[in-house]
Amino acid sequence: MPTDPGYFVHPTACVDGPSQIGEGTKVWHFSHLMPGVRIGRNCILAQNVYIDRDVVIGEGCKIQNNVSVYKGVTLEDRVFCGPSMVFTNVINPRAFVERKAEFRPTLVCEGATLGANSTVVCGVTIGAYAFVGAGAVVTHDVPAYALMHGVPARQSGWVCRCAVKLVQSGEELVCPACASRYHLVSPGQLQPLPS
Repeated sequence: MPTDPGYFVHPTACVDGPSQIGEGTKVWHFSHLMPGVRIGRNCILAQNVYIDRDVVIGEGCKIQNNVSVYKGVTLEDRVFCGPSMVFTNVINPRAFVERKAEFRPTLVCEGATLGANSTVVCGVTIGAYAFVGAGAVVTHDVPAYALMHGVPARQSGWVCRCAVKLVQSGEELVCPACASRYHLVSPGQLQPLPS
């Protein structure tokens, strides 16, 4: 187990082999980190979190109870993974067919939220500050700032960087909570406007 005093690993957690864990990060009860894991500063890995070999997790991420982050998944800075949400890494698994050479990479970009019990099918990119609602099943790429719901997940609007649904105001989309303004560059691309 690493002995860096700059982070916390609960006595019931297991850190296998060499790993990099950033300052201020907390690894809680019964979590398991495999060798080669790289975790940024100030992350929280809640109870019963599994981080697979060579996974990279950015700074300020919060991974809630019962989440497994498998090989091939990358979380950029400040990603939120809700309780019991699911990542996959093989598109067509069978117990009796070895497909480790076919893992499909999944990228979750900065600031994205993956709601409780949502599922992210491997091989997709979740755009920056996107919000995947609880229980949604993501089967394709998600644009930055998109609000996704349902099975399969479909876009149901846009969200602000602060995670509040945006409302139309003339030519712009505006956050009713923080007053940030956005412009729809194309049907699938939102751009923040200067404050």
